[in-house]
Amino acid sequence: MIFQQIRAGGDRNFGYLIGDEYTKQAVVVDVSYLPEEFIIIASQHKLKIEYIISTHDHGDHTYGNAELKERTDAKIVMHKMAPDKADVLVDDGDIIKLGELELKIIYTPGHTLDAICILVENKLLTGDTLFVGKVGGTHTDEFARNEYDSLLNKLKKLDDSIEVYPGHDYGVAPTSTIGNERETNPFLLRKDFKEFKWLKDNWANYKLEHGIK
Repeated sequence: MIFQQIRAGGDRNFGYLIGDEYTKQAVVVDVSYLPEEFIIIASQHKLKIEYIISTHDHGDHTYGNAELKERTDAKIVMHKMAPDKADVLVDDGDIIKLGELELKIIYTPGHTLDAICILVENKLLTGDTLFVGKVGGTHTDEFARNEYDSLLNKLKKLDDSIEVYPGHDYGVAPTSTIGNERETNPFLLRKDFKEFKWLKDNWANYKLEHGIK
């Protein structure tokens, strides 16, 4: 597998290029603001971009979708709840085949209603659901509850060795593992939703008290 984390502009956005080294098929996840960069890197690896996946519909992740689609004829993939137009709509458990690779869709609503994570081999692309040491923002109690359930019932159940690749460089490192997040992420250490919501509501003060950037 060819796998590359790419700084994609915006607010420390990360995008990802994933390629099958045998068939030379590739997918781009969260194009963000630098579609040209993905085209250049794909060309260096002699890859053909077949799919453009957005982990959710926020503009800082989808901004470059139209340009990249126009230049590569790739299909845009989003969750079926996404308000944006997509060529392929996916849901929890769906598989996108990329040569010999399988990209599994994990539906993780919370940050948005259409939020997904993508598991390929031992790498989990978490979008704005899970950052290194943090989680994605939510604007209502209902969305916070959805996020808590997604983390508890989906991501925390994955193997500790699974590598975490977030949608932004917001944490203490650009990557992590499920095991490390389970042991160190303050949000994943909450014992119930009430504590989880309290931490979201008091995150600014908590960061100051604990020296978190």
